[in-house]
Amino acid sequence: MPAKDIYHDTVKTALIKDGWTITHDPLTLRLTRKKLYIDLGAERLIAAERGTEQIAVEIKSFTRASDIKDLEDAVGQFVLYTQVLARYDPERKLYLAVSDAVYQSVFEEEIGEILLQNSVIRLITFNPEQEEIIQWIP
Repeated sequence: MPAKDIYHDTVKTALIKDGWTITHDPLTLRLTRKKLYIDLGAERLIAAERGTEQIAVEIKSFTRASDIKDLEDAVGQFVLYTQVLARYDPERKLYLAVSDAVYQSVFEEEIGEILLQNSVIRLITFNPEQEEIIQWIP
């Protein structure tokens, strides 16, 4: 099992504060011969007649010297996990969770804007000090 991101517990707390129930820590996807681990699985009640909304959250801290390399790795992982979820857990939507500082330094720049505008990734931004979700970007 992979090591937890430095913000793992922070994002978990922020999701709980935002009304989510953590259902998996980590969410394990079992393929024929391999396993993939997404950091968190969560759900929340939408309305009695609509049931629950389910998400998977991959947390990235972007701590390397190159934020572009971190972004390349995060996007590759996001695409891979999205495809596997589509096959094995199609009701669950995947989100990439990054701190508000990473959002400002990467996703408010042209390269990040392209990914968001083209709906390549879904993003959750959080405040690590307050352990709160700042925004959801579909």
